[in-house]
Formats: sequence, structure tokens, C-alpha cells
Amino acid sequence: MRSLLDKDFLLETETAVQLYEKNAKCCPIIDFHNHLNPREIYEDRRYDNLSQAWLGGDHYKWRAMRAWGVPEEQVTGTAGDYEKFLAWADTVSHAIGNPLYHWTHLELMRYFGIFRPLSAASAGEIWQEANEKLKSPQYSVRSLLKMQGVKVLCTTDDPIDSLEYHRKLREEGFEIQVLPTFRPEKAIGIEKEGFGTYMEQLGEAAGMELTRAADVMRALEKRLDYFVEAGCRVSDHSLENGFYLPASEEEVTAIYRKRLAGAALTKAECAGYHGFLLSELGKKYAKRGLVMQLHIGALRNNSTRLLHQLGPDAGGDGMADFNYAPQLSALLDSMDRTDELPRTVLYYLNSRDAEMLSVMAGCFAGNGQGIRGKVQPGSAWWFCDHKEGMERQLKAFASAGMLPVMIGMLTDSRSFLSFPRHEYFRRILCNLLGSWVEKGEYPRDLKMLGQIVEGICGRNAESYFRF
Repeated sequence: MRSLLDKDFLLETETAVQLYEKNAKCCPIIDFHNHLNPREIYEDRRYDNLSQAWLGGDHYKWRAMRAWGVPEEQVTGTAGDYEKFLAWADTVSHAIGNPLYHWTHLELMRYFGIFRPLSAASAGEIWQEANEKLKSPQYSVRSLLKMQGVKVLCTTDDPIDSLEYHRKLREEGFEIQVLPTFRPEKAIGIEKEGFGTYMEQLGEAAGMELTRAADVMRALEKRLDYFVEAGCRVSDHSLENGFYLPASEEEVTAIYRKRLAGAALTKAECAGYHGFLLSELGKKYAKRGLVMQLHIGALRNNSTRLLHQLGPDAGGDGMADFNYAPQLSALLDSMDRTDELPRTVLYYLNSRDAEMLSVMAGCFAGNGQGIRGKVQPGSAWWFCDHKEGMERQLKAFASAGMLPVMIGMLTDSRSFLSFPRHEYFRRILCNLLGSWVEKGEYPRDLKMLGQIVEGICGRNAESYFRF
């Protein structure tokens, strides 16, 4: 019987071990999608304790704690940091089969050198040991990033953001690239509360009045150029409902003005507005050499009680099951027909869409620039971000496409302790490749396999995003 998370954790064959140890383990981390705070990086924040570093803003952990019956007071409420930590320790010790168990212990091992399982019984001792290290300058936010070999990270930013701290980090010459991501979700979400107020803010940021569709696009383009000047190489969009119907600029202007006048819009009108902006923005991305990320399938704020109590991104989001293949095909084609489709990454939240997106990506992968995997499915996202979900995503990509062009893993995290998730993915990748070799499905060509692993674990992303 093997010990908990030993050196060959998740590696079941000799080939897998060799690929991980020789090729995957030492690859620098290119984390091209996360929700980290650039101000905390610039100011080199130091956490007072493990609870602050682990539990603040982490709705993955909050959901598990609620499921274990922890009162909200000890999840997001006014309970003390140690009380919250004890509640988490008790929760995670019972999280058998949940990736949170593995992530938590990888983080204890890789950052703090703590190899004991976390539980209610061990919590006090681990709290003291980790907190002593967090007091040291060697455990500041920047040092935590360096510990894991992070080379590039892309935060998620609104078009009206000043990008003050990205610019300061670049001017300072910080050795890790901290780049902004252009996420115009509030400008596209015409059906959402606060849309009118946000458009006023966008107009102020762009220095213009937004009275028609062309104005909205011009304002977004001006802000996009501001982001590009600050180092932006990627955009991000969340597609959660009807996101594409063909609509002319005149039709979209009418829809936009109708919404600003306070009238309710139909689903078709919303989809027309969404699709127009997505398609036009995609063409702007292509012109500037940016990557377009499409995260598809979240069902937001299912618990209105939780939303009213805590606001969004508090653990109330779920997985949608709408059929969107025709819309996605039409959206991609609206850009591709004029050869203005940017490099595009497609993420599914419902695992049933794994094969569909892998096949869809292949329909639009052709290009005259020799870009490998120009359109490709992204790594297993959010509720699929676990061992079985990653394996399914990798197998679907390999079955319907070319797995060696994959741009690899990302954390999608708000925590500076989350980077061992890359190790988790790398072990799963090496194990899958090793299993195919051991079954005689691929030759044991360690040089070729090593090149594939190193590409997926970093080199492909560097080339794809042009970092």
C-alpha cells in the first residue's frame, strides 16, 4: 500500500514516472488565466495566518464547508480566523474523492514542508507551523510565486481598470510577467442589472459618449489598445445563455437604446447584442494578435438567498445544460469567413460537452500562418477540474484532435497558494500517456513523449500566447 501523496502520486507506470520526473516536473508555470489581485503582488503582501491565505475568497472551499454543515458564520462570517481554519480542517479531512483534499495537501507539502494529513486533530499543530513560516519575508506573495517557478501569470481585468499595478510591476522590472486580461463581460451583459451605469463608466474611461453600437465598439477598442500597451495578450468571455444571433449594427443600436431607456429585452435581442459585440471584438483581437478565451456554461447565482447575503462569486454558481453548438459554430464562422478569427480557447463547464467542443475546435483550426491548435479546447474547468474531469478532457482532445498542441493547465484561482494544481495536472497527463504506452497503444519513445509533455506543460502556451 502506498503512502499519502508520495513521490509517485497518481503515477501508475514506470513510463509515467520518467515523464513526470524528467520532463514535466521542472517546467516553469505559465498561468494564463487566474483571478489573482495584482495589487497584492506589487505590494508583496504577507499573510498573518493560513486562514487568510487559504479561505479568503475561495468559494471552492466555502461550498465544501457548507456541504459539511459548517455554519456560514465560520465560512464567510465574523468568526475568527482560527475558528474558520478549524472548520476547514475538519471539512477537508472528510473530503475523500474531492480534488480539494489533494490540492490542500499538495499546498501544505510544497509551500510549508508539512506532510501530515490535515484534520481537526492535527489542525492546531499545522496552524502554528505554517503561521511561523508565513511571518518570514520568504513567504510573501512574490516569494510564494517564485517557490513554484511561476514565469507568467495573467490576471482577469475589466476594461475600465486603470491597470496601475500591472504597469508598476513592469516598470519595476519584476521577474515574473504579470499581465492583464481583457474581460468585457459587463459591457456585453446587456440583460444584467447595472448595465446602464456601467456603460457610463466605460464612456468616461474611453473619453466619449456611448449612444450607438459603433460607439460601444469604439470605446472597447480604445480600452483594448490601452490593455495591449500594458502587455495584454489574452481576452476572456463568459458565455452563459443565448450568446449569438446575427444582427446588423443598426439592429444592435436599436437594442442598445431600448435597454438604456429602461425597456425589457427579449432573449433574441440579447443574443443579437451579445453576438455582435463578441464577433466584432474577436476581429479586433485577431488584428492585434490576442487570444480569445470562451468559458461556456456557468449557471450563475442559483441561490438568491446567498446572492443577497454575500453577493456574486460566493459559491452559488452551478453548471448549465443548454445546447449551444449551433450558436458557437455561427459565432466562430462569423469571424472565420473573413479570416478574422483569433486564436481561440473553448472551455466547457458541463462534461457532456467535452467531445462536442473538441470536434468543433477542429472545424476552425485551419490557417495560413501555421498556428498549431489555433482553435482548441481548454483544460478541464471549474467543476470539471479534478482527476476524472482532466482525464476526460485530455482523452476527448486526443481522440478528436491533436493533443500535443494543447496549451496546458491554468489555476483559475484567487489564491496565491494554488499553483500546485499545475503539478496535479502534470501528474495526470504523464500518467495518461504512460498508460497508453504500457498498453501498447503508442511506442515507448521517451524523447518524443518528453517533447509532448514539455510542450503541453509550458512551451506551447509561450508560443500560442506570444509571451
